Formats: sequence, C-alpha cells, structure tokens
Amino acid sequence: MPKARKTWREKLEQGSPKIVDVTPKMAGRFGTKIGDKMLIPKPLDVDALIRRVPEGKLATIEQIRGRLTKDFHTDSTCPLTTGIFIRIAAEAAEEDMIRGREQITPYWRVIKADGSLNPKFPGGIEAQAARLRQEGHSIEMGKGRKPPRVKDFDRSLHRL
Repeated sequence: MPKARKTWREKLEQGSPKIVDVTPKMAGRFGTKIGDKMLIPKPLDVDALIRRVPEGKLATIEQIRGRLTKDFHTDSTCPLTTGIFIRIAAEAAEEDMIRGREQITPYWRVIKADGSLNPKFPGGIEAQAARLRQEGHSIEMGKGRKPPRVKDFDRSLHRL
C-alpha cells in the first residue's frame, strides 16, 4: 500500500533548525564564505515571521532571512530552504482556510527583493496581486519577462 502524502500542515510542523558550516560548494552557490555559519531554519520559524507582517505591510524574502540570521546568531540563512519553507507556509495557510480557520498565515505579504510577486504561491501571481490590492497596494504589470511588482513597495516594508 502506498504511503499517504503529508499535508502541507504536516510539512510545516516538521524539522528543527540546524546551524552548519559553509562548505566550498555552498560558498560558491550562495555567495557566502567558507567556514561561515549558516542557518537551515525550520518551517515554523519562517511561518512565525510571516505572521508578524500586519495588514497593509510587506516583507521581503531577504528580510525574513536577515531576521533569522540575527535571531540565531549566524552569518547567513539558507536562501534555498527559506524559499521552500515560505511556499510550505503558503500552502499550509490555504489548507487551513479550506478547513475553516479564520486566522491564516498572510503569505501574500511576502515579496521578492525587487518588489515582484511570487508565481509559486497558491493561485499564482494573480491571486497574490488580488490579495495585495485588497490591502491597498498597487500592482505594476511587468514588461516582457518581468513579473508584476508592488508599486513603491519599499514604503510598505515592515520591520521584522
């Protein structure tokens, strides 16, 4: 019998943070220094920071990584796992909403460093843009291959 897939909520609630030494391969890939301490966060730590962003405000992925780096006294936080955990938090929030929970993680308030939206969020860019518009943000449509972004996003950044 095949093993049942974990729900997004189960994925969110697993794991524990780890602090690792940056290897030469990691240094090249992530632009860090060999021997630095890098945090591999747990999904719930990422989710907790997203929950701190109030309505009408925004946070970038880099701000989340910076806050985790500071909180865990490391040199950096893994960009790859942080991105994955933001996605897990988003999917778990959607599961929670379907189950009738009213207080869900406001993942749509997380944007990229340049203010652009995340196509990997549930419902894609269109759903994120709609939620951000409901909170008073203006969305600039991207030109060519550039994704849409929040207009004047830097004015709405929340300090984590």
